[in-house]
Amino acid sequence: MGIRIGILGTGAMGDGFVPAFAAHPLVDQVVLCDLDERRLAASAARHGIVRTTTSYDALLDSDVDAIAIFTQHWMHAPQAIRALDAGKDVYSAVPAAADLDETTALVRAVERSGRIYMMGETSAYYPEAILCRERFARGEFGHLVYAEAEYLHDWDHGLYQVWERRCGGPGWRAQAGDPPMHYPTHSIGMVVSVTGAHAVAVSCVGVDDTRREDRDIYRDDNHWGNRCSNQTALFRMSDGSAMRINEMRRIGHPSTERMTLYGTEACFERVSDGFLWTRKDRVERLDASFAPGHPDVARRQARLPASLSRGGEHSGSHAYLVDDFAKACAWRLQPPVNVWQAARYLVPGLIAHRSSQRAGAMLEIPDFGSGPQVDHAAFETPASGPAAVGR
Repeated sequence: MGIRIGILGTGAMGDGFVPAFAAHPLVDQVVLCDLDERRLAASAARHGIVRTTTSYDALLDSDVDAIAIFTQHWMHAPQAIRALDAGKDVYSAVPAAADLDETTALVRAVERSGRIYMMGETSAYYPEAILCRERFARGEFGHLVYAEAEYLHDWDHGLYQVWERRCGGPGWRAQAGDPPMHYPTHSIGMVVSVTGAHAVAVSCVGVDDTRREDRDIYRDDNHWGNRCSNQTALFRMSDGSAMRINEMRRIGHPSTERMTLYGTEACFERVSDGFLWTRKDRVERLDASFAPGHPDVARRQARLPASLSRGGEHSGSHAYLVDDFAKACAWRLQPPVNVWQAARYLVPGLIAHRSSQRAGAMLEIPDFGSGPQVDHAAFETPASGPAAVGR
């Protein structure tokens, strides 16, 4: 018998994951949960889901094996902890927690319960991240010297609509002004997922928002008392390298998540029109390596069930996220982005914001350890099982 997964939150992100979970061969049943009855009914009808509930308590008391959380990001940790303590495995959208205390409580809940926890960081499954992980594991970079990554997302590119219509309710402005470095996993996750090194110290500079009008959210009276809309941090890493991270929300840019890595033997660069692999004596364009139909792409996708779409949002990462979580739950494996890795994607950003509040003071970053060893080879094994039934 396959696993039963309850999806908490049927907004745009949660609804987008319903068909992928339902189509996975290791999943027998999907149950939907949302406080909004109309949205819940619409999602269930759209995807042919029979079981629904408006009560999280009822979902936790049900026979589901796992909960996939797609609610507002400040709810992730409390809801995940409740699920873990109820004996459920947990998939959480990013970020894992809102602050260091919540992160600590979440790690302890995983340790206490012994359940599976996975954070769904899309950037760790981007084609360039997968390619760099493969080359780094083969030693092609040599010793990593410097990494940089950034998540550039101006508010005028859909964020107002997301918050006003789906996230915050009447008081959305107070919550929306959270520090950019509190949402760092798209950028930090790309680098850390490749090298395995973690940040040990940080100095960060914050830039106060200059926009002062009705749509202003970065102001002293928001929930965070935060005026910074853009933040830049320089980290010292556990392997001796340096990492620079940009988290920017007020910037004249079409938005991107990108990474560049410099090693002693080779470098990976994301440039405006593609990707470069450089050595001391040559430069190779890698654009074709990410194109559909390329042999490397086909090889990487061979691990995915035929029932899952290979494309979609976030550079096709959703299929890998669903596949890893389903395998972790069904086969009782620690997922690659488990709670200890999730903390290493998030906590550096939390401490970076503290640094920016102290004029860029260099601060040490707490670490929760590496956690149990991950059997990465097992996740590359194609899953087989009955088709999803009893939706």
